[in-house]
Amino acid sequence: MLSGKPALVLVSCLSVMPVAVTAQEPSQSSFSDYIALFKQEAIERGVSQRVVDDVFPKIKMFKKAQGQLPRTDAVPVTLDTYLPQAVSQSKVDWARAYYKEYNQQLNEISKRYGVQPRFIVALWAIDSNFGQSAADYPALSVSASLAYKGEDEAFYREQFVNALEIVEGEGLKYADLKSNAKGQLGLSILSPSRYQTYAQDGDGDGKKQPWSNTIDAFASTAYFLQQAGWNAEQTWGRQVKVPTSFEQTLTGFDTKKSFNDWQNLGVRRFNGTDLPKRDDMLISMIMPDGESGRKYLVYDNYRRLTTWNDANYFAITVAYLSERIKNPAII
Repeated sequence: MLSGKPALVLVSCLSVMPVAVTAQEPSQSSFSDYIALFKQEAIERGVSQRVVDDVFPKIKMFKKAQGQLPRTDAVPVTLDTYLPQAVSQSKVDWARAYYKEYNQQLNEISKRYGVQPRFIVALWAIDSNFGQSAADYPALSVSASLAYKGEDEAFYREQFVNALEIVEGEGLKYADLKSNAKGQLGLSILSPSRYQTYAQDGDGDGKKQPWSNTIDAFASTAYFLQQAGWNAEQTWGRQVKVPTSFEQTLTGFDTKKSFNDWQNLGVRRFNGTDLPKRDDMLISMIMPDGESGRKYLVYDNYRRLTTWNDANYFAITVAYLSERIKNPAII
C-alpha cells in the first residue's frame, strides 16, 4: 500500500431544482431563527421527526463555510502555463501509483460501469487532489451556514435537506456526515444531492461510503460518468493544428462535424499528419484560450467530463492527466 496516502472522497456542482424559500433574509433573522424554519420543510420532505429532533439542536453556525470561491488572479491564464502546474510530475507519479495499486479493483469497476480506469483516477486526482480536498467538518452545519449566508441560498437549502435524508437513509448520526468547507462529501467531494444519485458500493461490503472508502469513491465516479453517457470505446479528443484561415464561428459544442469534414477544413493532428479516416463520430472544435492558444477536437466523452465540472480548463486537465497515466504503459 502507498505510505502516507490521503483518504478518498467524491465531488460535485450539480444543478438542482430550487426549493421554495420561506426564510427571511439573513440580515433580518438570527441563524437560530433561520434554522428553525428548516424544520418544517425537512418534515414536509419526509425526514422523520426522530432525525429532526436529534439533529437540529446540534446545528451551529460554521464560520469557515466557503461556498464556491471565485477564481483569483493567481490562477494562470493560459493552458500553456496552467497545465504544468495543475498536472505536475509529482501528481502524475501519484496518479500512476494509485492506478497500479488499485489496478484489479479499477478493472472490475471499469467492466461494471464502462469507464476506462485512467479516466476514473484522473478525475479523482484533479477534482479532489487524491481525496485531500475532503475535510472533517459537520456537513449539516456547513450546508445550513452556506444557505444562511445567502449566496446560492436555494441550492444550499436543498443540499441541507439532502444531507438530512442521507443521515436518515444511512442510519447515521449528526457527527457521522462530514464535508469540506463547501459542503462536499467524501473522497470524491460529492454534494449531498450528487451523493444521493450516484454513490455506489464499489467493494461489495453492502455500504456506500465514498467519504472514507477509496473503492466506493472510484465506483461512484465511474457511475456518474456512465449515467452521463460515457462511451468506453472512445477516448476524449486530441490536440490539433488549424490553418490561419480557420473560421472561429465553427468553435464550440454547438458545431459537430466528422473527421473528414474537419480534414477538408484544413485541420490536422498536432504533428501535422492527417486526421483519422473514420466517419462514425461527430466532433467539436474548442479553443479555450482563443485562436492564439491550444486547439482541440473533442469527442462526446469530453462533453461527459464537463457535466462533472462545466469548465474547459477542468476537462482538459483531467484528459491530459489521463494521457500521462496511459503513457508510458504501467507494468
